[in-house]
Amino acid sequence: MHKRFMIFQKSAGISPYIWSVFSILPFYFIFESSSTNEMIVGILLTIFFFISYRFAFISKGWTVYLWTIILIGISITMTILFHYVYFAFYIAYFNGNIKDRIAFITLYIVHLVCTTISINYNVVVLQEQLFIKQLPFIIIIWFSAILLPFNIYNRKKQEQLEEQLEDANKRISELVKQEERQRIARDLHDTLGQKLSLIGLKSDLARKLISKDPEQARNELKDVQQTARTALNEVRKMVSQMRGIRLKEEIIRVKQLLKAAQIEFVSDQHIGLTNVSPFLENILSMCLKEAVTNVVKHSQASTCHIAIVQTENEICITVKDDGIGIMENHDFTNGNGLQGIKERLEFVNGTLEIFAQDGTNVMIKVPNVVKLMDKEERI
Repeated sequence: MHKRFMIFQKSAGISPYIWSVFSILPFYFIFESSSTNEMIVGILLTIFFFISYRFAFISKGWTVYLWTIILIGISITMTILFHYVYFAFYIAYFNGNIKDRIAFITLYIVHLVCTTISINYNVVVLQEQLFIKQLPFIIIIWFSAILLPFNIYNRKKQEQLEEQLEDANKRISELVKQEERQRIARDLHDTLGQKLSLIGLKSDLARKLISKDPEQARNELKDVQQTARTALNEVRKMVSQMRGIRLKEEIIRVKQLLKAAQIEFVSDQHIGLTNVSPFLENILSMCLKEAVTNVVKHSQASTCHIAIVQTENEICITVKDDGIGIMENHDFTNGNGLQGIKERLEFVNGTLEIFAQDGTNVMIKVPNVVKLMDKEERI
């Protein structure tokens, strides 16, 4: 099915029609004049205004001031000679699109002062009936000259900030990917480098011993086989960690770990998160794993209570045990997994709080960043 031809875009609304009316209106006021010379001057001024308006939009530097002064001059002339004040609306719109703050403020004040003077001159001095009849519309244009530039200027600034934020997010995303690649490279090197070197050395040794000492060669080959299996298991474990851990899956592992340690697992009926990014959920899962591992290794507790509370602004995970409690003035650098939790939470602007009262209470808080919907979900 062919698309219908549209003069204006849907998103433009009625604004193109308003601009069209304002473009036709000056000719009505010009033809109201009784003098042919005045009509010719008015038509030339109108044409020159729209040409200057176009050049004003594509100009840069000091020429912005030049073209704006020309536009203001034509607007004042049309207001006094033909009582047509609506060019002020065009200039107000253009002023709002000026990016430089000093140029914007300067031209805004000049335009507002000149428009106010020309309106008062028509009302007080000339007292032209045609001008006075359209006074309500003139007041609207005057208010537009006051408010419209600031509205457009602030909107443009907001759009510019949003673009910068989007570029920054893309840059951060690329940096995160680059850091992840480097981390994977380090993990692979640490996991496989040493073991592959060991396999190579033992293989060479077995080849040399196969004719001299077959029994020793068989032992070396067994070591090669065991080393290869160990490397394979470590690679599988590393890949599993890269896939990310869901919180519900981690809760199942936590239950198994606490049961094996003969620690009673206590929790609220509902444990889970809604509309949270996999990245954030993975970090929370790792922090929960570290906290529970700490309970099993060091707390000597009989029960462990886990609570997960998700509000509009934050997510709070509490791990409380009834064990011996953490030492006062505990240093995070002393291990026990607490430093790892703290570093992970700093990456997502989270906090870690620890209270020692009737055991240990570990409280993990992160901002609730809602997962972005897919394009299909937005439509």
